[in-house]
Amino acid sequence: MATPTGSTVIPTLRYRDAHLAIDWLCSAFGFRRHAVYADEDVVHHAQLVHGTGMIMLGSADVASDWGRFSAQPDEIGGRATQSCCVVVGDADAHCATAKAAGAEIVLDIADQDYGGRGYACRDIEGHLWWFGTYDPWAPPAGDGAGTA
Repeated sequence: MATPTGSTVIPTLRYRDAHLAIDWLCSAFGFRRHAVYADEDVVHHAQLVHGTGMIMLGSADVASDWGRFSAQPDEIGGRATQSCCVVVGDADAHCATAKAAGAEIVLDIADQDYGGRGYACRDIEGHLWWFGTYDPWAPPAGDGAGTA
């Protein structure tokens, strides 16, 4: 296996208006387009990057093999069975940008007991996100090594 150049765990999301979601995720959350494969209104596959992380997304449907396993947040009362966590350098500035772009802040920005500062929000189609400064890969303060 080749050495990975980024994340080896990549969250996937589906959006009814995937083109709009891509634009919004880039402007509101700071993602960058890595690849978008689309035919007019349908996004078959898109890759957005944030630092060394990536998400993949596509247009929501209920007819495909994968689509039959998925539900949109508004179809299940706004609840989430999973969410994305993104490490950012300045959670306060990120929160302000997301809020200005229309993100629904569901847990306001705050210092966290485990370290770092973060907030939770919903995107334009209701998917739940966490953004914060806590870096789980960083060694604990005062300790030169992490634990496995």
